[in-house]
Amino acid sequence: MFEFAFTLKPDMAPERAVALTRQAEDAGFVYGWIFDSHLLWQEPYPLLTLMVANTRHMRFGTCVTNPIVRDPTVTASLLATLNRISGGRMDCGIGRGDSSRRVMGKKPATLETLEEAVQVIRDLNSGKQITYEDHPIQMTWADGGVPPVWVAAYGPKALRCAGRIGDGVILQFSDPDLIKWCLGFVKKGAEEAGRDFSKIKVMSATAVWVSNDKNTARERVRWFPALVSNHVVDLVSRYRPEELPPELTSYIRDRTGYNYLHHAEVGSSNADFVSDDVVDRFCIVGSVPEHIRKLEQLRSVGVTQFNIYLMCGEEEETLEIYGRDIIPKFVGGISHKKAQKITKDL
Repeated sequence: MFEFAFTLKPDMAPERAVALTRQAEDAGFVYGWIFDSHLLWQEPYPLLTLMVANTRHMRFGTCVTNPIVRDPTVTASLLATLNRISGGRMDCGIGRGDSSRRVMGKKPATLETLEEAVQVIRDLNSGKQITYEDHPIQMTWADGGVPPVWVAAYGPKALRCAGRIGDGVILQFSDPDLIKWCLGFVKKGAEEAGRDFSKIKVMSATAVWVSNDKNTARERVRWFPALVSNHVVDLVSRYRPEELPPELTSYIRDRTGYNYLHHAEVGSSNADFVSDDVVDRFCIVGSVPEHIRKLEQLRSVGVTQFNIYLMCGEEEETLEIYGRDIIPKFVGGISHKKAQKITKDL
């Protein structure tokens, strides 16, 4: 299976978020994700509620939340409520925390905290009574099922954690070689936990731009490797150079800083240090055939979901091109909207 997804940055009018979501579902996208950084942008959960209420089949989740900004019991309750509203269509994307923590001058969570939070979220959504901070708690009303958990990771330890506990892993780039390197650690983590690695979904999330003008395309997405650099800087501080591939770390050599107030922003000076080569490896730019070729490479190394960070401008056009010219190449040649019509006619 090879699925298509999109992620919104919650800085737009709610009406537009809903319109883009509807368009994406009609175009054949099966997942809708949203950033979670409560100070930089609007709160994601009210927007998720609107997105859920205005669709019929698409699944939704955070890409990504973290275990500290909200108590895990709050996140569990939010997901359980949205599962009831949506008929069980919620997923949970979670990581250690980047922008929502660093913008407050705070560090991301430890992996131990992350693992504990995931267990709390799962147990409460299953209706179990658990002991939390030495007190028994339970969400007796949670009846929408346990949301699949996707763990965002970069370094070997976090990737092994994703293999131990995740239903899916979120990898924020589209470099097939780096994804192969990452999945080696995910597989080790799965094996350590006695899990079947083949059952873990693999997301490649990145920015895209469809155009025959490569130079223009690169400028629309150059912000994305700059966003990733925040995680790479953290990795470099915690691992020996030989433990990390230079294809992941070398490009931050000329990085001078990062202003989170211009996080995920087209044209931001945050991206001045990012070379064209890095853009081409981390993102997908160019003509429709070039996108299809890169996507085939991603599928061949084990990616099961391709997630477009839909925040480069002209979002409606990007959805239209993908729904018309690209998604049908991977899902049997018909869009979700056409499939619905066929089912209704039968």
